[in-house]
Amino acid sequence: MKLMDNRCESCGAKSPVISSYLSLCKKCLLKTDSEVLAKKHALFRNKLRLPAMPPVNQRGIKCNVCVNECSVSEGEIGYCGVRVNKNGVLENRAGRNSILAYVYLDPLPTNCVAIEYCPATTGAGYPKYAVSPRGEKGFYNLAVFLYGCNLDCLFCQNIQHKYELIEHDMRNKIINESTFLQQAMSQDVTCICYFGGDPAPQSLEVIYLSRKISEYASEKGLVKRICWETNGLENPSIMRIMALLSLRSGGLVKIDWKAWNPSLYTALTGVNGEKALKRLKENVKLLAGLMNERREIPLLVVSVLLVPGYVDEEEVEGIASFIASLDTDIPLVLLAFYPQHLMKDLPTTSLNHALSCYQVAVKSGLKHVSIGNYWLLSKKEYK
Repeated sequence: MKLMDNRCESCGAKSPVISSYLSLCKKCLLKTDSEVLAKKHALFRNKLRLPAMPPVNQRGIKCNVCVNECSVSEGEIGYCGVRVNKNGVLENRAGRNSILAYVYLDPLPTNCVAIEYCPATTGAGYPKYAVSPRGEKGFYNLAVFLYGCNLDCLFCQNIQHKYELIEHDMRNKIINESTFLQQAMSQDVTCICYFGGDPAPQSLEVIYLSRKISEYASEKGLVKRICWETNGLENPSIMRIMALLSLRSGGLVKIDWKAWNPSLYTALTGVNGEKALKRLKENVKLLAGLMNERREIPLLVVSVLLVPGYVDEEEVEGIASFIASLDTDIPLVLLAFYPQHLMKDLPTTSLNHALSCYQVAVKSGLKHVSIGNYWLLSKKEYK
């Protein structure tokens, strides 16, 4: 299958790794004003009746859950589509101690980003953090897909949840406290993993529920690992609580780092890249500082999606070098890109792209670098 060329609207270059939606090659993108890059997300978000930018209303209520720090006016929603100003109170659309989520049982060991490091696969930390020293076949991960996201990634792999967020009646998506805890307390469930979307918008609710789970597990002597897959933009005080829940239960925090360059981060996600990267570094440093409290299972795993034409060796080198400066034992997982959402015209990550980024990450000093979903890699080259 022949790769199709797109043209950069700035320099006129043609390449199969120029996104037609962004209409800019990476070189020109990095020279473009961040507000212009952010506005490229507005067209799609307006269709979904989601705020085109994180709202800033002087009379609104400020949300401190994540780096966007939306100021939400009465009756309006934040950038994430989940937090709403209702009668002067900022709350989850699901209501008190409830979540907007899709929950299902996933047989262990499950195919997650941290599969190489999870006690469900390795048996690490047995018997405190695992029910078997040889893996947990016959047990389950309670997979909790949380609606809402504080980013607007052009390549979103789960974009359907944003379409569902605009439904007026979301009662069938609400899971209350008793229903959720009943599922989580099953003796066959040893992992509870929050992902989405992103856990950040509903972090206050899931922290409350996770504390309940951890208390029950402690009383009954059960293994209930609390894990997170997040973009890492939570308020650091929230991130610390999330991390401690994982640390004490044998779970992991998996942070998906989108880009190293602030302009590229803005272009790919729609939010302020400068603020996002500052918050990411702060939270990754926080997690790295807790690693020594439990060395047998890495608390933090970082992943990077290798978007052709944009997330290249330069991006990986910046991310990997920063991580290595904190702790060379932090695992880095490089993920192959698959065309989705508004970047359907880009090719999948090539084998050479992945191997080149892998070599750069290893040279940074990191001891644990891997390529995650290698089966998606293409042998076709692109320039």
